This record gives sequence, C-alpha cells and structure tokens, in this order.
Amino acid sequence: MTIFGGIEAGGTKFICAIGAPTGAVDKKITIPTTTPKETMAKVIEFFKKNQKQNQFLAIGLASFGPIELNQASVNYGYITSSPKTEWNNFNILGVLKEIFNLPFGFDTDVNGAALGEQRFGAAKGLDTFLYITVGTGIGLGGIIDGKALHGLTHPEAGHIFIPHDKSRDPFSGICPYHKSCLEGLASGPAIKVRWQVKSALDLPDDHSAWNLEAEYLAYAIANFILSFSPQKIILGGGVMRREGLLKKVQLKTKEILNGYIKNKNILTNIENYLVAPGLQDESGICGAIALAEVAYQNSLIDRF
Repeated sequence: MTIFGGIEAGGTKFICAIGAPTGAVDKKITIPTTTPKETMAKVIEFFKKNQKQNQFLAIGLASFGPIELNQASVNYGYITSSPKTEWNNFNILGVLKEIFNLPFGFDTDVNGAALGEQRFGAAKGLDTFLYITVGTGIGLGGIIDGKALHGLTHPEAGHIFIPHDKSRDPFSGICPYHKSCLEGLASGPAIKVRWQVKSALDLPDDHSAWNLEAEYLAYAIANFILSFSPQKIILGGGVMRREGLLKKVQLKTKEILNGYIKNKNILTNIENYLVAPGLQDESGICGAIALAEVAYQNSLIDRF
C-alpha cells in the first residue's frame, strides 16, 4: 500500500499523520505548538515510530509562516518573520531533512489546505479558488490556473488593510507589525482581547461581535473576489465554526459588492460560492499528505 506522511504545522498545534493518496488518513497525532525544540522532537518521534511500521515514501509539510519557499534561497525551508517570535528564523524543513532521507513537499498551511480541498473536498474540479482560514491568525492560500498561489514569497493576505471605523470599533488591533490589519482586528486572539473572553466562541450567537467580525471578513473577501476572480472561496479555521457566521459573511460580502460582479454565483448563489471546507477539520492534513505525494512523483521524474 502506498503511504505518505503529512504535517500540518499551525500556530496553535501541529497535526501529524500517515495517509494514502486517496485522502484516507490512518494514524494521526496532535501536538501543541510550544517551542521549536519541544514541538519538533515530538513530530520526529511520531514519524520515527511509524517509519518502522510503515515505509512511507515522502513527507509533506504545510506550515504556518511566513516561510521561505524559494528553493534557490539559503533560507529555503525556514519560518522567517512569524509573530510567534520563538519560531523566527527557524529551519523547520531542514530539521526534518536531517532525520528523514525522503522527498519532502513544502508549502504554506493554507496552500496545503487548498490542495486538500481541491483533491478531496469542496474545490474538486476547480482550477482557480481560494482558501481562507480564520483562527489564531488569518491566512489565504489558493490554486490559480491549476498552480498553488506563490510569487515574491507567498500571500500574506491576513495582513491586508480594511476599513476600520474607530468611532464604532475603538479597538486598536493586536498585530505586532500592523496593529489594525485584518488579522489584527478579526483573528481569534483579536476577538478575545477586544471582548475580554477566554475564547472567541464563548461569545453568544447574538453578540454584536459577530456582525463586526462578518463585516471585516466580508471587506477582505470582496477585495479577494475583485483581485483574483476565484471560482469559489472556502472559509475554514476555528472562528468560522461559529454557528451563523458564514451566513453573515455571505450576506455582507454580497452587500459590499453591490451588484458589481454580474455573475449568478454572487448575485443568487452566494451560499454555494462562499462555503465551509468540504473536509471540515481535515483539509490541512489531507493537503499535507497530497504535498508528499506530489514531492514523491517529482522525485521519480528527477531520477531520469
């Protein structure tokens, strides 16, 4: 049986798994994201143990960032300037390569989730779509004309700037780099700090927080629709689990666009255009396993 390893490296937790190209996930473990030394030791232990039992062919790493994806760079494989300062300038891919003599796939966590959704979830059959995660941070990944969204580095769309009416929302934002960017205003930690709660999901359904959250996300999504013209946008992450939030975002996005995009997916079918992940919480780890498969296939081509 063909088996691959996958790592979804998030700001709150790492998910490690062994799985098949069909998207079926076998063994899986969740590891809290603490220090690089402590977290990576547990990641390596998981794969060492399972390598003895299953001869997997490659490992895919879908990581929080920013990360260096340019293979010509001396810092390829590094987490670079993350708000999680302990992980700044950390060679996350290099640590794994020192231990495992295998092909590695490497991309952002949100591009990994997008790939998972394209292979097995809500984006099957699409070649241009976006995946947005709203949780500890806000990230954007996607597939554009069949290829993962890369460029100078990779998208950091959680740090775009959106309208912020300080008379209505005097909260200054929590981003250590930009204060009131999208992530600074609408991430899970921003909601916690603004409303002084232990978890964003502790707020009741009828709290004004959710209308404000939907508005901030909708402004961002409208910008993404106008910039990339995606066939679909998938909204994942812990904050999006709030009952009713997706519907609020759908309605507010349509209101902000105000009929400018003359397409039925926006005008009459937005509930099937802005959607939850088809894989629910499995998008990232399934995408990481898909990254491993791609890396393995590329390694076969490179042999000839």
